[in-house]
Amino acid sequence: MAQAEKKLGGLKLLGAALRNRKTAIMLVFGFSAGLPFSLLVGTLNAWMGEAKIDLATIGIISWIGLAYAFKFLWSPLVDRTRLPVLGRLGRRRGWLIVCQLVLALTFLSLSMTDPALAIGTFAMVAVIGAFASATQDVVIDAWRIDVADETATVEILSSIYQMGFRIAALVGGALALVLSARISWPAVYMVMGIVMAATVIATLFAPDTARPAEELGFRELREPGAVHPKLRALGLAVVGLGWAWAIVTIANFMMRILSVQPGDPNPPKASEFTASTGPWIIAATVFLPALVATYFNWLRTNGRNVLAEAVPATSGTQRAADHAYSALLLPLADLVQRLRWGVIIALGIILTYRLTDSIWGPFAFPFYLTELQYSADEVAFASKVFGVFMTIAGIAIGGVLFVTLGRYPTLILGAMVAAATNLLYADLAAGAHYIDAFANTFGLSAMGVDPRMVRLMVAISGENIAGGLAGAAYVAYLSSIASKDYSAVQYALLSSLTLLVGSLGRGALGEMIETDGYVAVFHLTAALGGIAVVFCVLEWIRASWQNRRGTTAPELMPTSDAARVTEGDTAA
Repeated sequence: MAQAEKKLGGLKLLGAALRNRKTAIMLVFGFSAGLPFSLLVGTLNAWMGEAKIDLATIGIISWIGLAYAFKFLWSPLVDRTRLPVLGRLGRRRGWLIVCQLVLALTFLSLSMTDPALAIGTFAMVAVIGAFASATQDVVIDAWRIDVADETATVEILSSIYQMGFRIAALVGGALALVLSARISWPAVYMVMGIVMAATVIATLFAPDTARPAEELGFRELREPGAVHPKLRALGLAVVGLGWAWAIVTIANFMMRILSVQPGDPNPPKASEFTASTGPWIIAATVFLPALVATYFNWLRTNGRNVLAEAVPATSGTQRAADHAYSALLLPLADLVQRLRWGVIIALGIILTYRLTDSIWGPFAFPFYLTELQYSADEVAFASKVFGVFMTIAGIAIGGVLFVTLGRYPTLILGAMVAAATNLLYADLAAGAHYIDAFANTFGLSAMGVDPRMVRLMVAISGENIAGGLAGAAYVAYLSSIASKDYSAVQYALLSSLTLLVGSLGRGALGEMIETDGYVAVFHLTAALGGIAVVFCVLEWIRASWQNRRGTTAPELMPTSDAARVTEGDTAA
């Protein structure tokens, strides 16, 4: 009886939440976040592929996705800065309106730019859109937390957000492809610009929270025993310079390669940049902050250069510095303190686990549409409709494997199948001999479906099931290593680092496709997946060793936070 009453109460709460104005607006905000991500990181590549833009350039332009990886860097500015005039609309609404209008103008500007004739301008507009989209994500995340209450809880709002995001993925992916077969790509992006502008209406009606008279600081950073703020500021400056150098270096190379004139005897090569500069970018953005965090942990442990008494922040600059430290160094400091030498393995998994998915994602549409000559309607159905159900199946399989095999075997299996499914695409690119044999063996070729479509759906099924399984395993792993005390900032940083290596390697991969073809590239990406498998095995050994020593497991990150890690694994 009590259980039935509890379920009835839960249903009533859910019903009240769904009738709440905040949930309807959250649905629109999820759509507003998902549409630019789909159009800029995925669908844009289909347009450039049809415009005969070379794959190396497509790979370089896909670096705009790094805006989503770096968004935590400017989140303190967005959180604390009051916009002139629009700031009167509220703490979040002013920023949202700016982002949404910039995105609408981005799509309209893209519709008036020919990538074949002005690829530099086209890329610059896309970069502006990516930064506006990433900034909008920061504001929407903050809004969701701000307005949550006992009826429209954070969990319900997060679920509604995911629904809106997935609807936008269908509109910006499948629907955009279907429209492109009937109207021009510029017309598609003009329509999407109008749709994006319409989301401002929901923002105008969105509730907002007042800006606190005095922003709260991060007390633990200024209590006795904490590293002295002046030394912290120095460490933050070192790490900030590392990130600034990385961003400027990437932006400079993008501008160089997009401004190359025909006939240039010595054009810059993405492969050379990735080989020579890529490792230094990883060092500056991952290992340098980890070393600084390790040093600060040592200072605290040994009581050197630490505060003897509490020193509260007294200015906006100090509070902003505390916020920046909490975004860049505090998550790593906590992770290093708990995992010790194991943090090397953890970072290895974070940098490589989704590499096979993320590195080739921008080339999926050019592969389907240009290389294999599938129609936009066929790709829209197979990739964006049928593929979604296969991803859900993969997630379900991951849940079953967690129960039957356990966390680490599932993590290893996820890495293995994610790598192996690249061989399906290698076979598809080589003529699909093995896929045809599989389809004939299991009667798929006798279902009355076009054999070419069967090949595509088999390949996409394998990849999406593997992606769903690997995504579920990866989220569970991040959840297991994240501290509950720092879940939000650790999630933001670790999920950002997940995108780093794959994004940097895309330019070189595009060059390799141009010179060696897709088959060789898919063999390479399958081999790269083996790196993640090795790290996962090492992590299982480390965790088993810790358990034998009786070390307690870290607290879990809330699932609602961790689930966002897999939003942008692949664009196609």
